[in-house]
Amino acid sequence: MAGPVEAPAIEINNIEGGSEGQTGKLNEERETEGTGEENMHSVSSGNSIHRSSSRPQLDLSGAAIQGNFEERDPTILLPNQSDDISHLALDIGGSLIKLVYFSRHEDKPVEDKRKRTVKQRFSIANGNRISYPILGGRLHFVKFETSKINECLEFIRSKQLHCGGLNPRRWPSDVPQNENVVVKATGGGAYKFADLFKERLGVSLDKEDEMDCLVAGANFLLKAIRHEAFTHMEGQKEFVQIDQNDLFPYLLVNIGSGVSMIKVDGDGRFQRVSGTNVGGGTYWGLGKLLTKCKSFDELLELSQRGNNRTIDMLVGDIYGGMDYSKISYLNALRFGLKKIFFGGFFIRGHAYTMDTISFAVHFWSKGEAKAMFLRHEGFLGALGAFMSYEKHGLDDLMVHQLVERFPMGAPYVGGKIHGPPMGDLNEKISWMEKFVQKGIQITAPVPMTSPGTTGLGGFEVPSSRGDTLRSDASNLNVGVLHLVPTLEVFPLLADPKMYEPNTIDLSDHGELEYWLTVLSEHLPDLVDKAVASEGGADDTKRRGDAFARAFSAHLARLMEEPAAYGKLGLANLLELREECLREFQFTDAYRSIKQRENEASLAVLPDLLIELDSMDEEARLLTLIEGVLAANIFDWGSRACVDLYHKGTIIEIYRMSRKKMQRPWRVDDFDTFKDRMLGSGDKKPLPHKRALLFVDNSGADIVLGMLPLARELLRRGTEVVLVANSLPALNDVTAVELPDIVAEAAKHCDILRRAAEAGGLLVDAMINIQDVFKEVSPSVPLMVVENGCGSPCIDLRQVSSELAAAAKEADLIILEGMGRALHTNFNARFKCDALKLAMVKNQRLAEKLIQGNIYDCVCRYESAS
Repeated sequence: MAGPVEAPAIEINNIEGGSEGQTGKLNEERETEGTGEENMHSVSSGNSIHRSSSRPQLDLSGAAIQGNFEERDPTILLPNQSDDISHLALDIGGSLIKLVYFSRHEDKPVEDKRKRTVKQRFSIANGNRISYPILGGRLHFVKFETSKINECLEFIRSKQLHCGGLNPRRWPSDVPQNENVVVKATGGGAYKFADLFKERLGVSLDKEDEMDCLVAGANFLLKAIRHEAFTHMEGQKEFVQIDQNDLFPYLLVNIGSGVSMIKVDGDGRFQRVSGTNVGGGTYWGLGKLLTKCKSFDELLELSQRGNNRTIDMLVGDIYGGMDYSKISYLNALRFGLKKIFFGGFFIRGHAYTMDTISFAVHFWSKGEAKAMFLRHEGFLGALGAFMSYEKHGLDDLMVHQLVERFPMGAPYVGGKIHGPPMGDLNEKISWMEKFVQKGIQITAPVPMTSPGTTGLGGFEVPSSRGDTLRSDASNLNVGVLHLVPTLEVFPLLADPKMYEPNTIDLSDHGELEYWLTVLSEHLPDLVDKAVASEGGADDTKRRGDAFARAFSAHLARLMEEPAAYGKLGLANLLELREECLREFQFTDAYRSIKQRENEASLAVLPDLLIELDSMDEEARLLTLIEGVLAANIFDWGSRACVDLYHKGTIIEIYRMSRKKMQRPWRVDDFDTFKDRMLGSGDKKPLPHKRALLFVDNSGADIVLGMLPLARELLRRGTEVVLVANSLPALNDVTAVELPDIVAEAAKHCDILRRAAEAGGLLVDAMINIQDVFKEVSPSVPLMVVENGCGSPCIDLRQVSSELAAAAKEADLIILEGMGRALHTNFNARFKCDALKLAMVKNQRLAEKLIQGNIYDCVCRYESAS
């Protein structure tokens, strides 16, 4: 079914109607060899590309935040701005239109007293949104067939993308058109369709140079997306981490109708060093004459089945026996370039094409060079055009401030339009119900045709060449880029460049298959909990069924192509599940279970505290660590633990777990930790100044495990910061929930009460927060910060600004739970002391990680690096 696809498919340049990467005029000017000054492109004063003087400028005078100052993404009012500002850009080629547009975040958190207290204590600024008003939102990628440009125009009109990008939801559908609205565009169609855009939408297309946009888009992606580049050899993709400090210079080879080889020396500094007009256009023209193919994709499919020893797919026979790979390598050698990136309409994510290019580069360089490709390749031009706007803010984004999400509807790379847009939740649910009615299994997240017409489940069935190379199956998906300027790199990582959060290597197919199966088997129970959390009405059951099918489709897609969503780790898998739940509006599937378990645990907390206070400090410290490990058994993400819930109450299971705590544990550094805490002999060490406690589950885990440990640290004069999820994930406790839990616990403990008051958690008991900070507090503070994520795991390359601020004076980290201490961060090293505590609740993980068994315990202590 033809139509737009939202949440980028990756396109490349057009071949049929002239190059999407180069207009005919551009080809005439640039298809000659040479390195003279006439081929140099540069810009002034650090901007990535030319900022058009015809572009209306933002008037920031009098700018103010509308509404609640504490909102995560407040609306910025520009009272003196007279012109409409558009935040979309287009790359209009002969066969495809690529569109990049920006949207604000829709979630608006309510005023949070905890957040205000944390900001004041750690002096956290509100960010730079006034300087760059669109920071904090999403970049969407959409494509249309150029022959159906009316669908593109209607899409822009329906979303009012041309009327303003700061908060499009506030624009009425009948908003009057402003003659000053300008939209950035590149590609030959920017000239061809300029009058149509003016007539239908009342906007002027501001044409940007195609090569400028191509390079600007590539530079941004390579600097801002962690695993944007990948290699492709013998059907296997391997993502490459590009050091943005060592990005330049590189060679960008764009294979469209013709071929351009561009030496890129920096932002806005590049030079076309070689090229030819014998490229994809020649190949397509000859292919049409020699075959009955009606599309370029069909011709590529035939080339994959054929024998390239008879007819060279890369036009080697026509081009005197030489191919683009050899020419590219020779140019890289000529200029001393170590990195070669290939893109263009001719490649279009086609596995056999990438494999052939990679083999040739490897052959001609004798293994010294590798061909690399880009995940977002098809949108380089549109993204570069977007960046030509003044004050877009993208220049200042760092790699840790971009998060890619994969909602249902994220299409494949390539030249095809795969299906209709999935705009709202009802459309997504209806679409999947149609598959069920047809009795068809969904095998990928992107519909390509009407259900029941062609292919398995309405999705194209990829053809194969041997057992390794598949056309569409090997393509990548590209999601929505979330711009989150409040994310930072955790400052206590010993070596951020070497940090890898994931412990389990899912590049091992057996390992991947196992964990996909685990998630699939856990799905029915998760759906039941999610539906029950929303009341169990018929509408909720529909959403639950749709979520199950959607997540199953994601799992099937990853089984088919593990690299479909980029570099895959177990943390990514678990986060994908939580994002899919939220996509179908299940915001907290375990809400009622968490409340019930918190109440049961708080009821027995006073007795536990009395028991602890009766012990000497050495026995108490051991009992506290045992308590954390025993309480960590409560994990609704573990099948073994779910089975335990049917055999007893939460308190019964906790007591049983405590009784089985026998040293030595499988990983047992308790004695080393005890020496640091209590000293040995007459030598008493100074207490830690500030401890960050990364908490895990609700119920006994937090109430009977981590809170008593936090209390002990407070007793010793250490500031304690409880670090919890920003968003719900399984039964994990969140930063929003923690203050209420602490307040209940403080009713039974003066140490917790005084610390919570000092830390601003019992705000209602205070007259003025500012006054409390000015006074000498009678107790060290107990504080709560959010970690910036909504997953059972944590990637410390992307944490909240409040966690990063709290970490700056911390000298002890305690990571608790399988997700944060084992699945991720087990091998992480820190600048400060670190304690990792977890009970292993998965037999395979126990065998792989610690050569142990299920319910074995880990107490791993590492002194400051």
